[in-house]
Amino acid sequence: MAGKRFKPGKADRLLDPKRREIISPEQVIAHLDVTTTDHVADFGAGNGYFTLPLAEVAEKVYAVDIEKQMLDLLQNRASEEAEAGNIEYVVSNLEQINLADHVVDKAVAAFVIHEVPDLKKAFREFKRIIKPGQQLLVLEWEAIEMEMGPPLHERISSQKMKEIFEENGLKPEVHHFHEAVYGVTAVV
Repeated sequence: MAGKRFKPGKADRLLDPKRREIISPEQVIAHLDVTTTDHVADFGAGNGYFTLPLAEVAEKVYAVDIEKQMLDLLQNRASEEAEAGNIEYVVSNLEQINLADHVVDKAVAAFVIHEVPDLKKAFREFKRIIKPGQQLLVLEWEAIEMEMGPPLHERISSQKMKEIFEENGLKPEVHHFHEAVYGVTAVV
């Protein structure tokens, strides 16, 4: 896959209010049924669009991002939040994630899978980190032309993502949050 990596200098785009019209953190939290006892990984956390709302609900959130600069932006935002003491910041790629085995109940990889060079390695890591019987949610841009998101040639269609899940031994469910954004969920 390996599209171009999102540049930290454009981080303000990740908090664009228009994004809430397409997918809100509350939709993701409800979709995953995040509870107060859950430990959740936010793979590709960026500056915290999903991380901070998850931290308001979950017991612990692991904010994982390859760009330390993005996690620094998230940490600055989190320092303004009263409930941000439950976030652990993890600088890591998704092909070799710096987390222990079976440490999270639920995980979301939002708009980052199209940037990962080796998806087989990434899915092996997801399965290693997520507790057996728990959930993984991958959010991506549908393979349609639109202003937001990566160029069309870097997008992965929902059908292709479903196949990727199946190739990695998972039984996926596809859910469209918006015509432009889908989620694929599976129990690990």
